[in-house]
Amino acid sequence: MKRRALWSTALIAPLALYGCGSAAAPESSGEGGGALVVWDWKSGDATAESYIEQAKADFAERHPDVEVEFVAQPFDQYYNLLGTAIQSGEGPDVMLFNGGGQLRDRTDALLPLEDYLAEDMERLAGWEAFSDGGHVYAAPVTLQGHPLYYNKALYEEAGLDPEAPAATWEAFLADCAQLEEATGADCFAMGNKEGYGIQFFLSGLGPGVLTSAEYDAWIAGDRDWTSPGVKRIFELWVEAEQAGLNNDGVNSTAMFNDEFALFDGGEAAHVIGLMSDVGHWKEFGEFLDPADVGVMPAPLVNPDAVPFLPYDGGIGYGVAEWTEDPELAADLVRSLTSTAALEAFYADAGAIASDTTIDASGAGPAAAAIVAAIPTGRPALHVALSAETLELMGRLSQQLLSGSATVDDALAQLAESDGAA
Repeated sequence: MKRRALWSTALIAPLALYGCGSAAAPESSGEGGGALVVWDWKSGDATAESYIEQAKADFAERHPDVEVEFVAQPFDQYYNLLGTAIQSGEGPDVMLFNGGGQLRDRTDALLPLEDYLAEDMERLAGWEAFSDGGHVYAAPVTLQGHPLYYNKALYEEAGLDPEAPAATWEAFLADCAQLEEATGADCFAMGNKEGYGIQFFLSGLGPGVLTSAEYDAWIAGDRDWTSPGVKRIFELWVEAEQAGLNNDGVNSTAMFNDEFALFDGGEAAHVIGLMSDVGHWKEFGEFLDPADVGVMPAPLVNPDAVPFLPYDGGIGYGVAEWTEDPELAADLVRSLTSTAALEAFYADAGAIASDTTIDASGAGPAAAAIVAAIPTGRPALHVALSAETLELMGRLSQQLLSGSATVDDALAQLAESDGAA
């Protein structure tokens, strides 16, 4: 099996007892004071405040004379702003990235970090999403995946067993019909205004469609967009809409946070969410009884598929190649991934942290189910794609729902974009 070959020893470990923090980091290579600027979209969030403060405190212990400025950028403009900075060769010293294509498309502007962060490789998981060409370009802060959540209270109201969700697609469709008839709830909460819905659909339901060999080939870059399995996923995207499984107006519904509000409000029985930060178990548990937030494997569409949790490194901080003091900037990244900082991020934001020494199993049944699935998890399908292909897939997914594109036409365009044609 070809999954997670790079830094594989760091990627899967039990989330057991809290550790004592990261190993001692090198002192700054510079003399006296200095300043570092960080760009992200998290530091302005109230739930991330304690995380940032812990990271600052950790860094200040080693570099008391260095000023650190966090500049929180709006997420919907973040990569455009970052692109402008990269083109000018000027900007922040440290930058936050989503794992996958958004980072890999910009590695020319980043410094390889493996030599600076070698002592953290075993403690942190999720490195592969921030790696390219044998180098690591960012340190993972969270693990991010795409569980299929369901509302156990709606299941019980509909006369379904909330502890035994459907294992096959046919049984799932039958349950959805029963849920709608008994509760009036839609089967899926879905938002695709930004084109993100198709990404979650592909990664969330793909493990129930593709065989293990097909899945491994996709992640390894040997993608056949015209294969029956891949085609079936996109057919399901269209069929779910045509069958009325989704809420009304999917293409005009924003994922963040309108889609998740539909699930929170009991207007939809299922949602393909995240496992960290937002649209996830902790957020859902603030609106629903946490005991009613269920996590289920992808229903089997193909009996030869073996469902699992699709996840990767979620977000991570990298160092700009133009920074004046790479060692100092890398040490700030170490502080941003220190155990104390990540413990705070888990406690306040519900992040499934990359630090494998943090125990997240006691946070409730949904989080426990996610944590238990991590050892057998595999990378998410959409994270393997470039940012350009993801953008095209988003536009085509909207056309598929509106009926202005066919599945065959969409897959042909995606194959060309992905270099598979």
